Amino acid sequence: MQNIRNIAVIAHVDHGKTTLVDKMMLAGKLFRDGQNNSDEVLDSNDLERERGITILSKNVSINWKGTKINILDTPGHSDFGGEVERVLNMADGCLLLVDAFEGPMPQTRFVLQKALQLGLKPMVVINKVDKPNCRPEEVYEMVFDLMCDLNATEEQLDFPVVYGSAKNGWMNSTWKTPTDNIDYLLDLIVESIPAPRQLEGIPQMLITSLDYSSYTGRIAVGRVHRGTLKDGQNITICIATEPMNELK
Repeated sequence: MQNIRNIAVIAHVDHGKTTLVDKMMLAGKLFRDGQNNSDEVLDSNDLERERGITILSKNVSINWKGTKINILDTPGHSDFGGEVERVLNMADGCLLLVDAFEGPMPQTRFVLQKALQLGLKPMVVINKVDKPNCRPEEVYEMVFDLMCDLNATEEQLDFPVVYGSAKNGWMNSTWKTPTDNIDYLLDLIVESIPAPRQLEGIPQMLITSLDYSSYTGRIAVGRVHRGTLKDGQNITICIATEPMNELK
């Protein structure tokens, strides 16, 4: 089985989530040399670019030192909470991104609570430590208190913390020592987030979202919870409001 990490990124609006995902894609060398890797690559929807927020959940994969990291960029606004809940089932860990000045916001609380209830392993990134009047130590205490209020387990409370500036492209174990890359964050994801468990048996996949390509047609995005899917095998689609359909 391929070495895999599945992680969902949770953050309040304008805390730097999409910018961080851009930097992770850049570190994973998803762009060709000289290619225009414009900011907010995953915010491809016109409304998202107009309002400067993430509305639709997106997923992207990068390869880091032999490990495939599947990143789920989730909406940060409470109005799109349902979109977030659907994709949390695809992850084994969550990356909580918090502004070093503002700290955790109320809209983040709902999504984080769902992630903790699902048993996801949390990581905390305190972002924008380059801002004037930032308070990384206070924000860390605020995050810990929030985790306690949400009834996190002892294992979840033992979360790793990363400090940095996604805008400036660096992450480290301390906010007082800037670096020139985000390697520390990616190494910590591989080290701290558990790999998905492979269950034997009849193949079972939960579809969480649909996409469309003019080349391949309709695309189902989800997670294989049991067994293995192979080209050409018979599958059964279970739909709650319609009879089951047999496809090949």
